[in-house]
Amino acid sequence: MLTVSVKWLKEVFPKVEIDTSQPPYVFKCQLYDLTGVPPERQKIMVKGGLLKDDADWATLGVKEGQKMMMMGTADEIVKAPEKGPIFMEDLPEEEQVVALGHTAGLFNLGNTCYMNSTVQCLHSVPELKSALSNYPSQKSSDLDQTSHMLTAATRELFNELDKSVKPVAPMQFWMVLRKKYPQFGQLHNGVYMQQDAEECWTQLLYTLSQSLRSPSPSQNPDTIKELFGIELVSRVHCQESGEESSETESVYSLKCHISQEVNHLHEGLKHGLKSELEKASPSLGRSAIYLKESCINALPRYLTVQFVRFFWKRESNQKAKILRKVDYPLELDVYDFCSDDLRKKLEAPRQILRDEEGKKAGLKATVKSSSSKDNDAKMTDVEGPSNESVKTSNSTSGEDKESHLTGIYDLVAVLTHKGRSADSGHYVAWVKQESGKWIEYDDDNPIPQREEDITKLSGGGDWHMAYICMYKARAFPV
Repeated sequence: MLTVSVKWLKEVFPKVEIDTSQPPYVFKCQLYDLTGVPPERQKIMVKGGLLKDDADWATLGVKEGQKMMMMGTADEIVKAPEKGPIFMEDLPEEEQVVALGHTAGLFNLGNTCYMNSTVQCLHSVPELKSALSNYPSQKSSDLDQTSHMLTAATRELFNELDKSVKPVAPMQFWMVLRKKYPQFGQLHNGVYMQQDAEECWTQLLYTLSQSLRSPSPSQNPDTIKELFGIELVSRVHCQESGEESSETESVYSLKCHISQEVNHLHEGLKHGLKSELEKASPSLGRSAIYLKESCINALPRYLTVQFVRFFWKRESNQKAKILRKVDYPLELDVYDFCSDDLRKKLEAPRQILRDEEGKKAGLKATVKSSSSKDNDAKMTDVEGPSNESVKTSNSTSGEDKESHLTGIYDLVAVLTHKGRSADSGHYVAWVKQESGKWIEYDDDNPIPQREEDITKLSGGGDWHMAYICMYKARAFPV
């Protein structure tokens, strides 16, 4: 890292860091944060003329402590007349965000679209933002330093996105992410390589699951598990030996496996819950094939689905992509994938939800027997952190509300990949706002979209296709 001072108009910014492994465009993004002058308007004097976005620092001869001069005009907020209408440009930036209806985009710092799209999807979860806002600045004794730094950087980046109408440069977050997970710092010919968005998503959630734990027994001890954790119960059996066992595991996403028979998400999920594995058989005294069949035993507030589009191609020794079209719904019902125990717990909430939605449509509610009323009364005593009785925080009022999950989910975010290789192409986030409208976050460029166009991101060509879908539980307050 080099440190320079930058003079702009009458202001001097001392000790501005330059990451010489990054193109000058990243340096300009830093100056944009300091001055409000967009990178395209900046004119920075260096040896040989003006600093170009893609110049090589090694050939510019910039030295430690060097003084640099920048010219350019910042974005100005138009002043409102003393009397008359108030324009959005005249409002404080926080109010502009509300008026605009969506938060800021993120600058691409050099093949960081995988990171930007992941951040935008997770940033749309109000309960996660609430948990991060309560995260202490002081590291707890049982947490490693880099996990604490990444959690704090996530909190700060989320805050910036909420308060800014202008694109944000996620420099600090990216630097800490690379420090925590060095694989995201891989270089090729001196340029940071494209990485897998699903890997970034998984690693970030894992870190947050370690840091966002509450020591208080009155609060949920594991925020991430409550929000995203899916409990699977599996039957593992060997037809050859007759051996059978069961196992339970917690995962953060369901897998949609893609084959010639898969045309819809439901079919891919069904394939994803069955697998074959080879392991030692005690009764046979050798390896044998076991069939593993899983079902959902506890549901989260937000259900994540990964489309398994990338696989390793031995002949070319690289990751290849399955381009096959796989349709997915705006409303996902996972009742068929649940265990018998969970289905029983879901039946009463599902009936109440159907009655509530029926009332809105002008239909009469289903007549309930006394036993079903008893079941409703008992539902508030359901035990378990995730399972059908979940306490979530309301980010607007700050009050806790208890909701019953129904197994029915609504699509709230899609992360897409465009291109034929995992090591290249482009990632984009498509996020549903609280207002109900959809925004495409293509790095620093948020673009409004129609809901009917979101389900067209299902693949089958070279256009953007769904790689990760995030669904929010449809629940009812009690």
